[in-house]
Amino acid sequence: MKTQRILLAALWLATLTTLLAVLAGCADEAPPPAPPRVTVSQPLVQKVLEWDEYTGRLEATEQVEVRARVSGYLQSIHFNDGQIVKKGDLLFVIDPRPYQAEVDRVRAELDLARARLELARSDHARARALLQFRAISQEEADTRAATERQAEQSVAAGLAAVKAAMLNLEFTRVTAPITGRIGRRLVTEGNLINGGSAQATLLTTIVSLDPIYAYFEADERSYLRYMRAAQNGKQAGARASRIPVYLALADEKGFPHAGYIDFIDNRLDARTGTMTGRAVFSNPRLALTPGLFARVRLPAASAPREALLVPDEAIGSDQARKFVFVVNGDNTVEYRTVELGPLVHGFRVIRAGLRPEDWLVTSGVQRARPGLRVSPERRAISVPEKIDFLSPVSSASANGHPGAG
Repeated sequence: MKTQRILLAALWLATLTTLLAVLAGCADEAPPPAPPRVTVSQPLVQKVLEWDEYTGRLEATEQVEVRARVSGYLQSIHFNDGQIVKKGDLLFVIDPRPYQAEVDRVRAELDLARARLELARSDHARARALLQFRAISQEEADTRAATERQAEQSVAAGLAAVKAAMLNLEFTRVTAPITGRIGRRLVTEGNLINGGSAQATLLTTIVSLDPIYAYFEADERSYLRYMRAAQNGKQAGARASRIPVYLALADEKGFPHAGYIDFIDNRLDARTGTMTGRAVFSNPRLALTPGLFARVRLPAASAPREALLVPDEAIGSDQARKFVFVVNGDNTVEYRTVELGPLVHGFRVIRAGLRPEDWLVTSGVQRARPGLRVSPERRAISVPEKIDFLSPVSSASANGHPGAG
């Protein structure tokens, strides 16, 4: 009986050993996992005109603080707050009565001076006739001549006084010095207005609207790039020619407003290391308002050039570096560091690190790893027919930094 038990235990042990060996053999023969599937595409080769983008602020080409030039009580106001006024439109009337009285007074003094001049001329004429017959002395004749000259100067002074009084009377009617949108009235009727001095009362403000300026600041590297391109003849200088500029407000798609650069500052701001530029835009519909922020776009180069373009989602970030995954002839993933250019119509310009014949991973990037074998599906990058790579619409600056490039 004991021998039977020993044989049975040995049989079970042998059977278990055989099962374990079979299972181990089956495990060794399990097929490896399939390579991950990814979509690969060759970069687009297109002629593009690269654009730089900056943040700007709109400013009026003309802005005026309307102040009184004479003092007096404000009699009437002749505009509505915020309306469009034209140059010469009447805005305010200061009580003209004191100035009208002054005009009447100096006119009377002028008439008196003219009467005295007439008498002095008659006396001088008689003196000249009497002097020929030696009926009066030379001294008396000279006195009458001097009296005539004094009377002439009195008339001239009277004329000047009348002009000054008339000018002050005219200043009681405050008119718009420019065409534009007027602000709110800062004084109301009945207030005493102080005018004609540095402390003259501010009555309102006016800003012109058409055309309008957009000021922006370019970083030092971008300014040097523009300057070198102009010096080498690769790009027209902004000071010598009208460089095209496009503008969009915060809620606008594309860049619907076209203008040109008309001013570049004469020095960089030492505090910020930026150069101030100014573009001018027509504004017939008055859609552009001074003070608004805007996106300003100008060409990074004056002539189109061939560039490699890839979908922006195919680009990865490794801290400060940008990279793409490229599949080689062995279907193995390679890590490539690339230098980026601007974003043009949703496609990123690749300045360095990629060749036209390379196949980069455009879909399934999260499944790709350097050195991993993959199952690539080759597919051309689709481009909408309406895209014009030479237009400024829908491009942005590299890495999100204005003027990068």
